[in-house]
Amino acid sequence: MSAIDPSRNHALVTGASSGIGAAIAREYARRGTPLILTARREDRLDALADQLRGSVDCVVIPADLARPDAPLHLFERVRERGLQVGTLVNNAGYGVPGSFLASDWTVHAQFLQVMIGAITELTWRFLPGLRACGAGRILNVASFAGLSPGSRGQTLYAGAKSYLIKFSESLALENAAAGVRVCALCPGFTYSEFHDVTGTRGLVSQLPKWMWLDTDEVARQGVDGADAGRAIVVPGLGYKVLRQVIKHLPDAAARRLMAKNTGRIRDAR
Repeated sequence: MSAIDPSRNHALVTGASSGIGAAIAREYARRGTPLILTARREDRLDALADQLRGSVDCVVIPADLARPDAPLHLFERVRERGLQVGTLVNNAGYGVPGSFLASDWTVHAQFLQVMIGAITELTWRFLPGLRACGAGRILNVASFAGLSPGSRGQTLYAGAKSYLIKFSESLALENAAAGVRVCALCPGFTYSEFHDVTGTRGLVSQLPKWMWLDTDEVARQGVDGADAGRAIVVPGLGYKVLRQVIKHLPDAAARRLMAKNTGRIRDAR
Protein backbone atom coordinates (compact mmCIF):
# COMPACT_ATOMS: atom_id res chain seq x y z
CA MET A 1 0.00 0.00 0.00
CA SER A 2 1.41 3.41 -0.95
CA ALA A 3 2.12 5.94 1.77
CA ILE A 4 -0.35 8.72 2.50
CA ASP A 5 0.82 12.07 1.14
CA PRO A 6 -0.24 14.72 3.74
CA SER A 7 0.06 17.51 1.16
CA ARG A 8 -2.81 15.98 -0.83
CA ASN A 9 -5.19 15.56 2.11
CA HIS A 10 -8.46 17.40 1.56
CA ALA A 11 -10.76 18.94 4.15
CA LEU A 12 -14.32 17.71 3.57
CA VAL A 13 -16.77 20.37 4.78
CA THR A 14 -20.48 19.58 5.02
CA GLY A 15 -23.00 22.41 4.96
CA ALA A 16 -20.41 24.50 3.16
CA SER A 17 -22.86 26.63 1.15
CA SER A 18 -23.25 29.38 3.79
CA GLY A 19 -22.64 30.52 7.35
CA ILE A 20 -20.06 28.83 9.56
CA GLY A 21 -19.48 26.07 7.00
CA ALA A 22 -18.50 28.53 4.27
CA ALA A 23 -16.30 30.41 6.75
CA ILE A 24 -14.52 27.19 7.75
CA ALA A 25 -13.94 26.40 4.08
CA ARG A 26 -12.43 29.87 3.57
CA GLU A 27 -10.22 29.38 6.64
CA TYR A 28 -8.84 26.08 5.37
CA ALA A 29 -8.28 27.63 1.93
CA ARG A 30 -6.34 30.46 3.59
CA ARG A 31 -4.11 27.79 5.16
CA GLY A 32 -3.55 26.06 1.83
CA THR A 33 -5.70 22.97 2.46
CA PRO A 34 -7.52 21.58 -0.60
CA LEU A 35 -11.27 21.26 -0.15
CA ILE A 36 -14.24 19.03 -0.81
CA LEU A 37 -17.40 21.10 -0.43
CA THR A 38 -20.81 19.53 0.08
CA ALA A 39 -24.33 20.80 0.78
CA ARG A 40 -27.75 20.72 -0.89
CA ARG A 41 -27.39 24.00 -2.80
CA GLU A 42 -25.02 23.25 -5.67
CA ASP A 43 -25.16 26.79 -7.07
CA ARG A 44 -23.85 28.24 -3.82
CA LEU A 45 -21.16 25.59 -3.57
CA ASP A 46 -20.03 26.40 -7.10
CA ALA A 47 -19.89 30.11 -6.31
CA LEU A 48 -17.77 29.48 -3.19
CA ALA A 49 -15.49 27.07 -5.05
CA ASP A 50 -14.94 29.66 -7.78
CA GLN A 51 -13.83 32.15 -5.11
CA LEU A 52 -11.39 29.73 -3.50
CA ARG A 53 -9.88 27.93 -6.49
CA GLY A 54 -7.28 30.65 -6.90
CA SER A 55 -5.81 29.49 -3.58
CA VAL A 56 -6.51 25.73 -3.40
CA ASP A 57 -8.09 22.84 -5.26
CA CYS A 58 -11.88 22.74 -4.63
CA VAL A 59 -14.12 19.80 -5.45
CA VAL A 60 -17.91 20.20 -5.26
CA ILE A 61 -20.06 17.16 -4.43
CA PRO A 62 -23.69 18.11 -3.70
CA ALA A 63 -25.52 15.96 -1.15
CA ASP A 64 -28.74 16.15 0.83
CA LEU A 65 -27.83 14.63 4.19
CA ALA A 66 -31.50 14.32 5.12
CA ARG A 67 -31.53 11.30 2.80
CA PRO A 68 -30.47 8.11 4.63
CA ASP A 69 -28.39 6.99 1.63
CA ALA A 70 -26.51 10.29 1.32
CA PRO A 71 -23.53 9.56 3.63
CA LEU A 72 -22.62 6.37 1.78
CA HIS A 73 -23.16 8.06 -1.58
CA LEU A 74 -20.90 10.96 -0.57
CA PHE A 75 -18.21 8.60 0.72
CA GLU A 76 -18.28 6.62 -2.51
CA ARG A 77 -18.11 9.76 -4.67
CA VAL A 78 -15.01 10.88 -2.76
CA ARG A 79 -13.41 7.46 -3.12
CA GLU A 80 -14.25 7.23 -6.84
CA ARG A 81 -12.40 10.49 -7.43
CA GLY A 82 -9.33 9.19 -5.64
CA LEU A 83 -9.44 11.97 -3.05
CA GLN A 84 -7.76 11.71 0.35
CA VAL A 85 -9.68 13.19 3.28
CA GLY A 86 -7.39 14.30 6.08
CA THR A 87 -9.96 16.54 7.79
CA LEU A 88 -13.67 15.92 8.25
CA VAL A 89 -15.80 18.94 9.17
CA ASN A 90 -19.31 17.94 10.25
CA ASN A 91 -21.03 21.30 10.00
CA ALA A 92 -24.35 20.70 8.21
CA GLY A 93 -27.29 21.48 10.46
CA TYR A 94 -30.34 23.58 11.14
CA GLY A 95 -33.11 24.14 13.69
CA VAL A 96 -36.82 23.26 13.66
CA PRO A 97 -38.75 26.19 15.16
CA GLY A 98 -41.70 25.70 17.48
CA SER A 99 -42.64 23.11 20.09
CA PHE A 100 -42.12 19.37 19.63
CA LEU A 101 -45.71 18.61 18.57
CA ALA A 102 -45.91 21.61 16.25
CA SER A 103 -44.12 19.67 13.47
CA ASP A 104 -44.92 16.40 11.73
CA TRP A 105 -42.78 13.39 12.61
CA THR A 106 -41.22 13.39 9.12
CA VAL A 107 -39.77 16.84 9.91
CA HIS A 108 -38.17 15.54 13.13
CA ALA A 109 -36.95 12.36 11.44
CA GLN A 110 -35.13 14.36 8.76
CA PHE A 111 -33.66 16.62 11.43
CA LEU A 112 -32.31 13.64 13.38
CA GLN A 113 -30.89 12.15 10.20
CA VAL A 114 -28.95 15.33 9.39
CA MET A 115 -27.90 16.22 12.92
CA ILE A 116 -27.08 12.77 14.32
CA GLY A 117 -27.40 9.96 11.76
CA ALA A 118 -25.43 11.50 8.90
CA ILE A 119 -22.71 12.91 11.15
CA THR A 120 -22.19 9.59 12.87
CA GLU A 121 -22.13 7.59 9.64
CA LEU A 122 -19.80 10.00 7.84
CA THR A 123 -17.41 9.84 10.78
CA TRP A 124 -17.52 6.04 10.83
CA ARG A 125 -16.85 5.81 7.08
CA PHE A 126 -14.03 8.37 6.92
CA LEU A 127 -12.35 7.58 10.25
CA PRO A 128 -10.19 4.69 8.98
CA GLY A 129 -8.70 7.01 6.36
CA LEU A 130 -8.15 9.74 8.94
CA ARG A 131 -6.29 7.25 11.13
CA ALA A 132 -4.19 6.19 8.14
CA CYS A 133 -3.16 9.82 7.61
CA GLY A 134 -1.41 9.80 10.98
CA ALA A 135 -2.55 13.39 11.52
CA GLY A 136 -6.28 13.32 10.83
CA ARG A 137 -8.68 15.95 12.10
CA ILE A 138 -12.40 15.92 12.89
CA LEU A 139 -14.11 19.25 13.52
CA ASN A 140 -17.70 18.83 14.70
CA VAL A 141 -19.68 22.07 14.71
CA ALA A 142 -21.84 21.74 17.80
CA SER A 143 -23.34 24.68 19.71
CA PHE A 144 -23.34 26.39 23.07
CA ALA A 145 -26.89 25.03 23.27
CA GLY A 146 -25.35 21.61 23.83
CA LEU A 147 -23.65 22.91 26.99
CA SER A 148 -26.78 24.63 28.34
CA PRO A 149 -30.03 23.35 29.86
CA GLY A 150 -32.70 22.40 27.33
CA SER A 151 -35.24 25.05 26.44
CA ARG A 152 -38.75 25.25 25.06
CA GLY A 153 -38.86 25.41 21.27
CA GLN A 154 -36.45 23.79 18.77
CA THR A 155 -36.90 20.86 21.14
CA LEU A 156 -34.40 18.47 19.57
CA TYR A 157 -31.66 21.00 18.84
CA ALA A 158 -29.88 21.12 22.21
CA GLY A 159 -30.10 17.35 22.58
CA ALA A 160 -28.56 16.78 19.14
CA LYS A 161 -25.73 19.20 19.88
CA SER A 162 -25.13 17.65 23.30
CA TYR A 163 -24.80 14.27 21.58
CA LEU A 164 -22.27 15.75 19.19
CA ILE A 165 -20.16 17.11 22.05
CA LYS A 166 -20.08 13.78 23.91
CA PHE A 167 -19.45 11.91 20.65
CA SER A 168 -16.48 14.20 19.97
CA GLU A 169 -15.02 13.68 23.44
CA SER A 170 -15.19 9.90 23.10
CA LEU A 171 -13.71 9.96 19.59
CA ALA A 172 -10.87 12.15 20.83
CA LEU A 173 -9.97 9.63 23.53
CA GLU A 174 -10.28 6.60 21.23
CA ASN A 175 -8.20 8.01 18.39
CA ALA A 176 -5.52 10.13 20.04
CA ALA A 177 -2.91 7.38 19.78
CA ALA A 178 -3.54 7.19 16.02
CA GLY A 179 -2.86 10.91 15.63
CA VAL A 180 -6.50 11.88 15.02
CA ARG A 181 -7.52 15.06 16.82
CA VAL A 182 -11.21 15.71 17.41
CA CYS A 183 -12.81 19.03 18.35
CA ALA A 184 -16.37 20.05 19.13
CA LEU A 185 -16.85 23.72 18.24
CA CYS A 186 -19.56 25.25 20.45
CA PRO A 187 -20.42 28.79 19.30
CA GLY A 188 -23.30 30.83 20.63
CA PHE A 189 -25.28 33.24 18.47
CA THR A 190 -23.33 33.83 15.28
CA TYR A 191 -24.00 36.20 12.40
CA SER A 192 -25.30 33.86 9.67
CA GLU A 193 -28.48 32.79 7.86
CA PHE A 194 -29.41 30.31 10.61
CA HIS A 195 -31.96 32.55 12.34
CA ASP A 196 -33.50 33.65 9.06
CA VAL A 197 -34.12 30.01 8.15
CA THR A 198 -35.70 29.24 11.54
CA GLY A 199 -37.78 32.42 11.48
CA THR A 200 -36.36 33.74 14.76
CA ARG A 201 -34.41 36.71 13.39
CA GLY A 202 -36.84 39.19 14.97
CA LEU A 203 -36.45 37.61 18.41
CA VAL A 204 -32.69 37.19 18.50
CA SER A 205 -32.01 40.63 17.02
CA GLN A 206 -33.00 42.03 20.40
CA LEU A 207 -30.19 40.19 22.21
CA PRO A 208 -27.24 42.20 23.59
CA LYS A 209 -24.29 42.76 21.30
CA TRP A 210 -21.86 40.69 23.40
CA MET A 211 -23.87 37.54 22.58
CA TRP A 212 -23.14 37.83 18.83
CA LEU A 213 -20.03 36.25 17.34
CA ASP A 214 -18.27 36.90 14.03
CA THR A 215 -18.53 33.92 11.67
CA ASP A 216 -14.93 34.12 10.43
CA GLU A 217 -13.58 34.32 13.98
CA VAL A 218 -15.64 31.30 15.02
CA ALA A 219 -14.22 29.40 12.04
CA ARG A 220 -10.65 30.38 12.88
CA GLN A 221 -10.99 29.28 16.50
CA GLY A 222 -12.55 25.99 15.41
CA VAL A 223 -9.77 25.14 12.99
CA ASP A 224 -7.14 26.16 15.55
CA GLY A 225 -8.88 24.01 18.16
CA ALA A 226 -8.91 20.96 15.91
CA ASP A 227 -5.22 21.39 15.08
CA ALA A 228 -4.37 21.78 18.77
CA GLY A 229 -6.41 18.76 19.82
CA ARG A 230 -8.80 20.73 22.03
CA ALA A 231 -11.85 18.54 22.63
CA ILE A 232 -14.21 21.50 23.17
CA VAL A 233 -13.86 25.06 21.92
CA VAL A 234 -16.22 27.81 23.13
CA PRO A 235 -15.62 31.04 21.17
CA GLY A 236 -16.20 34.41 22.82
CA LEU A 237 -15.27 35.58 26.32
CA GLY A 238 -18.90 36.11 27.25
CA TYR A 239 -19.79 32.52 26.45
CA LYS A 240 -16.74 31.20 28.30
CA VAL A 241 -17.93 33.06 31.41
CA LEU A 242 -21.52 31.91 30.90
CA ARG A 243 -20.38 28.30 30.61
CA GLN A 244 -18.68 28.52 33.99
CA VAL A 245 -21.77 30.09 35.53
CA ILE A 246 -23.97 27.27 34.20
CA LYS A 247 -21.51 24.62 35.38
CA HIS A 248 -21.57 25.95 38.95
CA LEU A 249 -25.29 26.60 39.23
CA PRO A 250 -27.47 23.86 40.73
CA ASP A 251 -29.29 22.07 37.90
CA ALA A 252 -32.71 23.24 39.04
CA ALA A 253 -31.55 26.86 39.15
CA ALA A 254 -30.02 26.60 35.67
CA ARG A 255 -33.28 25.20 34.30
CA ARG A 256 -35.28 28.01 35.93
CA LEU A 257 -32.93 30.55 34.37
CA MET A 258 -33.42 28.96 30.95
CA ALA A 259 -37.20 28.84 31.40
CA LYS A 260 -37.27 32.53 32.27
CA ASN A 261 -35.29 33.56 29.20
CA THR A 262 -36.48 31.08 26.56
CA GLY A 263 -38.91 33.56 25.05
CA ARG A 264 -35.99 35.84 24.14
CA ILE A 265 -34.33 33.25 21.91
CA ARG A 266 -36.88 30.62 20.87
CA ASP A 267 -40.30 30.45 19.26
CA ALA A 268 -41.86 27.81 21.51
CA ARG A 269 -45.37 27.81 20.04
